[in-house]
Parts: sequence; C-alpha cells; structure tokens
Amino acid sequence: MKLPTRRQWYRLVLGFLVAVFAMQLVPYGRSHVNPPVVREPGWDSAATRALAKQACFDCHSNETQWPAYARLAPASWLVQHDVEEGRAMLNFSEWQRPQEKSKDAAEELLEGEMPPIPYRMMHGHARLSDVDRDRLARGLARTFGGPQQETTAGER
Repeated sequence: MKLPTRRQWYRLVLGFLVAVFAMQLVPYGRSHVNPPVVREPGWDSAATRALAKQACFDCHSNETQWPAYARLAPASWLVQHDVEEGRAMLNFSEWQRPQEKSKDAAEELLEGEMPPIPYRMMHGHARLSDVDRDRLARGLARTFGGPQQETTAGER
C-alpha cells in the first residue's frame, strides 16, 4: 500500500478545512436566542427549582445556557436539535401549554435516562449526587403529580 504524498496530504487538509468552513454557512443551530419565559410550574420548593435548573433547564426551558461549542457546526446542529427536542417534550418555561411528559420526569431521572449520559459527560454541573437526584425526583413528583419516591435512609 502506497502512502499519500505530501501534495495529497495538503489537498486532504485543504478539503477538510473547506468542508468545515462550508458547514459554518448552514444557519441551522445558530439562533441561541432564548424565547421568553412565559410561565413556570408551581414548584414545590425553591430547592427543587434550583436542582432542576442545574440539571434540566439547558434542554427543558427557555433559559438555555449555550456552550461555546454550540456556535460551531456540526456541534451547533446537534445542540440545537437536542434543545428543540427537549423543549418539545417538557418545557419548564411554558407551563401554560400542556406538559404531558411532566409526570414521567421523576421516574426518568431515577432510571438514569435524564439527563442523558452524553450531556452529563460534557456538563459536570448536571451530574447530580445520589442524594440530590433523589431530592430532585421527589420534588418533581410533588410538583407535577406522579409517583412519590421513598426517602433514602438518613435523608429528610
């Protein structure tokens, strides 16, 4: 097998750079303007809201904190898609519209489905301790209705 020549390497690198530049011209994933907060749920406590803000608001509210990498394609496309999908499923900032998935929030949190693993890997603040995850799940269940979770030993 013959190795690429220096000229072929330059062409490959140049082609890659042109492709990356061309991706930046695609406007999807560039809004980064959050819609207004219309109405939040009646949180059971300020602690529940604070934990939800820490672990959930980036995808499930109109208060998304857009990371720097969300300005560069193709990452911007993925981030925008995830935020749009999250807001469509459950949006803490638009409580005036039906939020059918709200009753599932505590269960999904306890089962480890939320926040998704890739998000937790990129955002350390979303990695809740076991105690905080249990507190958030109970708070979400009290706020939205849904199955109440048992208190773990030593926690009140």
